[in-house]
Amino acid sequence: MSLRRRTLLKVIVLGDSGVGKTSLMNQYVHKKFSQQYKATIGADFVTKELQMDDRLVTLQIWDTAGQERFQSLGVAFYRGADCCVLTYDVNIMRSFDDLVNWHEEFLKQASPPDPKTFPFILLGNKIDIDGGNRRVVSEQRAMEWCASKGNMPYFETSAKDDYNVDAAFLTIAKSALANEHDQHIYFQNIPDAISVTEQGDGCAC
Repeated sequence: MSLRRRTLLKVIVLGDSGVGKTSLMNQYVHKKFSQQYKATIGADFVTKELQMDDRLVTLQIWDTAGQERFQSLGVAFYRGADCCVLTYDVNIMRSFDDLVNWHEEFLKQASPPDPKTFPFILLGNKIDIDGGNRRVVSEQRAMEWCASKGNMPYFETSAKDDYNVDAAFLTIAKSALANEHDQHIYFQNIPDAISVTEQGDGCAC
């Protein structure tokens, strides 16, 4: 019986409703984009498996509803997170202004051992809309906000055009891997052909 080490990394994606959290995840995991908007109810997650150096890494990416009534999903949802992805729509100023609340909410609920060093990453999504003519949050303003939060990495993305999505999630995976606390799972006889899996219908069983 051969044993190969697999590392499970929990990533939480936060941001206002409609900024494209689900679309970014589906583009990254399934290479699919839908124009139809369907609000996430509560929370759901998808998984993607990566080979990083000598490790088999399973990214468990949690998608949260952006509505106020779902903001406080409980400590259990945030606990054990290895990285937090803050997301906003570059065309909607309020989604950018609300990042402060999402940042504080995560730190309050997750209570990481060292809040100052916990890895956050900021994604400015929907840069494809109207060729960028409708954007109201400049790249410089976003970069300045990231600098004020301890030089948080920043990516401008388009889930629709699949722009910068893989690069952003690779940085997310590396940041989470650097932060994880030996949460190793050992599987027997893992096949060499690693497939992408999805947990659907909001089931976390």
